[in-house]
Order: sequence, then structure tokens, then C-alpha cells
Amino acid sequence: MRPSDFDKGLQPERTELAWRRTMLSIAVGSIVAMRLLPTILGNPLWFLPGLIGLVGAVTIWRISAHRYRRVSHATITHGDRAILPDGKLTLALAIMAGGIGAFGLVVLVLVTAYAPL
Repeated sequence: MRPSDFDKGLQPERTELAWRRTMLSIAVGSIVAMRLLPTILGNPLWFLPGLIGLVGAVTIWRISAHRYRRVSHATITHGDRAILPDGKLTLALAIMAGGIGAFGLVVLVLVTAYAPL
């Protein structure tokens, strides 16, 4: 591939599409949790983790869309001197991953504590 064939605008677009797939995965998992957890665990408050995950997915979507617009605009106007993205998106995903992990541990403890032998 010749250097002239490289399109600097494609990398931010691929990154934004990857974040969009991540957000959709979290949103689907959250919707499934909102539907199944209250029924399986018998308490309507188990709706909340799914709702929190859905809010987190929307947050990730908004941050990634804003990041894509900012980086794409900077790449087009400034070329190689484009500004680097900030860490907001990575931080939001790290917080969400920590929350999902903590939620998984709570569910594991509750299921093992209350499961019939």
C-alpha cells in the first residue's frame, strides 16, 4: 500500500464503530437483565442493575459519538497535528466494567447463599 492510499479519517471511524458495538452489547445485556432478574430472583428491585447498565450504555454512546466528531474534525482540519482523544471514554467503560464485575459478584454470592441444596 502506498502512503497516499492511507485515509486518516478511517481509523477514528473504525474506533467509533467498535465503541458502538460495545455499547450495543452492554445495552442488550442490560435489557435482558431488566427482563429476567426480577422474575428469576423474585424482587422488582433487581430491575435497577439493568437500568443502570442501560444508562451507562447510553453514556458510552454519547461520549464515543462526541469523541469521533472531535477527532474526525481535528484530523480533517489539522492533519498529522491532530489532537489526541481524552480518556473520558476509557474511564466510562472502566467504571462500567467495574460495576458489572461487582454486580456479578453480588449475584454469585446471593445465588450461592439462597440456592436450594
